[in-house]
Amino acid sequence: MLHAAAIDFAVHPADIDESVVKRAVHAAGRTANEAAAALAKAKACTVSRRFASAYVIGADQILVVGSQWFDKPRDLAEARTQLVALRGCTHELATAVCVARDGRALWQAATAPQLTMRRFSDEFLDAYVAAEGESLLGAVGAYRLEGRGVQLFARISGDHFAVLGLPLLELLGFLRECGAVPT
Repeated sequence: MLHAAAIDFAVHPADIDESVVKRAVHAAGRTANEAAAALAKAKACTVSRRFASAYVIGADQILVVGSQWFDKPRDLAEARTQLVALRGCTHELATAVCVARDGRALWQAATAPQLTMRRFSDEFLDAYVAAEGESLLGAVGAYRLEGRGVQLFARISGDHFAVLGLPLLELLGFLRECGAVPT
């Protein structure tokens, strides 16, 4: 998305244990939105300590159905299980972004688009998993809306870019305000 928006950037993994942050936030009775925000902040601040004066963007997304939080599937069997659990249901994508500089957060935003999966047959599901294969392991909920995964849905409400993983319009607004991208 940043590339398509003509933003120059480099990718540097934060190498943090996300499960520790998620468990702590969940155990404290806080929301998935708060967990996504904490993870985005942790990623941005961690990486920004390595790159003096650089604006560093961290983002995270957690899929929520009721009180259950979903992680990226570990294998295709788990991907199929997630899709069965989501079939016919509405879920939220708690999506957060943070911009940090010199190890401290400068700005954060969060949103939670809602998506309703249609009821689809087991035959459709099996064909979908076979066609998408390992790519499903990189996406929470085992779908990529920007591809064949759009066929799984009946309704989507909220920021399209946030569904893809980043509240892009708000981020671009902040980057313009602070002079990091041209106005």
